Amino acid sequence: MTDEPTKTLKLMVTGGAGYVGSVCAARLIEAGHDVTVVDDLSTGHADAVHPDATFVEGDAAEVAGRLLGDGFDGVLHFAAKSLVGESMTDPAKYWEGNVLTSLRLLEAMRDHGTKRLVFSSTAATYGEPESSPIPETAPTQPTNTYGATKLAIDHAITSFSRAHGIAAVSLRYFNVAGAYGSFGERHTTETHLIPLVLQVATGDRERIQIFGDDYPTSDGTAIRDYIHVVDLADAHLLALRHAADGEHRIYNLGSGTGFSVLEVIEACRRTTGHEIPAAVAPRRAGDPSVLVASSERAGDELGWKPERTDLDGIVADAWTFTQSRQNV
Repeated sequence: MTDEPTKTLKLMVTGGAGYVGSVCAARLIEAGHDVTVVDDLSTGHADAVHPDATFVEGDAAEVAGRLLGDGFDGVLHFAAKSLVGESMTDPAKYWEGNVLTSLRLLEAMRDHGTKRLVFSSTAATYGEPESSPIPETAPTQPTNTYGATKLAIDHAITSFSRAHGIAAVSLRYFNVAGAYGSFGERHTTETHLIPLVLQVATGDRERIQIFGDDYPTSDGTAIRDYIHVVDLADAHLLALRHAADGEHRIYNLGSGTGFSVLEVIEACRRTTGHEIPAAVAPRRAGDPSVLVASSERAGDELGWKPERTDLDGIVADAWTFTQSRQNV
């Protein structure tokens, strides 16, 4: 399937009512593909499903078992439990919800001859890397259950690809941010920095906490790699095109540059015009000083390059989406 010309594909998007899944589904539809979104709405939102997608509410594995026999060309698998803290206090929920669901999905793909898979993986598979930027060859040593489950799924995908000829790609995201029109980030339990800072500007939060200001960085706060959600979604389209039969390829997705917590807060202040009070708190255990992706492999093999790397632009898109939801 490598370098196959673009054609209309019949695709299943699990978790397509969530943040990244909804944006990816929208970009797939705009590219002319036939998209069925599967989501149990445990964390997703029905109004985040693209109006031109077919929507089936339910468990990803159960629905796949029923529907893949209708002749799907591929699956983009976003459905997952993704709260790091919760994964440590309720690991069974993550091993069942992430690993067992993904295994059942792979079995359904095998049984129905569905030959393409793009999997939503994570930089959490690397744990606390010793150096940055982080290549795909870095040791995978996850420090939380969430990252461990995603790594376990990657191993399962490798096995199924080799045994059953599935053309699979895992995309390991770094910090996803921004929005795409009416599709954006709105988690019930929010843990990501940019939406948390914007909650201060909307009056939903009194101040933002900065966890540590004594890191060995230019301003003492931790540095992270932020990737615009549209750039991320477009990488999935490229992964579909370049997936190779019987191979499981893994790519990091990031901008290749990092921004500190203080830089993010300042960008939010500029964009919103709000003073956004901040308070310094102790470091959180296990937070590395710098996490930045090396995405050279994705550039070389997929032809992918992030286009929306300006921090103010990323924040502006997120702020526009946040404001649009204020009276909903």
